Amino acid sequence: MHVPDGFLDAPISVATGAVAAAAVGLALRGARRELDDRTAPLAGLVAAFVFAAQMVNFPVGAGTSGHLMGGALAAVLVGPWTAVLCLAVVLLVQALLMADGGITALGTNISLIGIVTVVIGYGVFVLLRRLLPDRLESLPVAAALGAFVSVPAAAAVFTGLFAIGGQAPVDTGAVLVTMLGWHTLIGIGEALVTGLVVSAVVATRPDLVHGARSLVAARHQQLRETVTA
Repeated sequence: MHVPDGFLDAPISVATGAVAAAAVGLALRGARRELDDRTAPLAGLVAAFVFAAQMVNFPVGAGTSGHLMGGALAAVLVGPWTAVLCLAVVLLVQALLMADGGITALGTNISLIGIVTVVIGYGVFVLLRRLLPDRLESLPVAAALGAFVSVPAAAAVFTGLFAIGGQAPVDTGAVLVTMLGWHTLIGIGEALVTGLVVSAVVATRPDLVHGARSLVAARHQQLRETVTA
């Protein structure tokens, strides 16, 4: 979903740039509460994994491309604030060194890929955590469904931006159908990847997973109570 330069008009690019800058500023403060000496290395690994996953692009027409986004995955593993930072760094490097996404469209890409997917994906994850059985095995399912929903949600937000300030001679309805169709399919792949990765990390080091902290703390509390009983 990397948006190229000139695809959206200047007011939209400026507005999304302001949103992205504000979000990154808040994330810099919020990430301090999510990271510690144990989890900081995981954030680097998550950023590297997302960077590699986003290198696989699928053309979806009108000059845009679709790919795995990683917002929900990053949010579940390292927390939503840290996830925003990870994706912002990935998108910045891609724009500067890989010409993947435009410089003037960097704020738009961060807003779509680094904010919308994180907010929607993690929001769905938190909601499902309350509905599913309260155990570690539920985490990959909740993360996968959050990832699935986040991808077409970002595509829908992009279409809304295009309807307001799109510069390409393409009908908005056609953009919506194309973007949602492709990104629903991409969302299925994103769900599978997210579920598998979260399942693997939870199985080996659940204490490092941000989305599992409450369950791990509860298990430790039960163990202490059992030992002292």
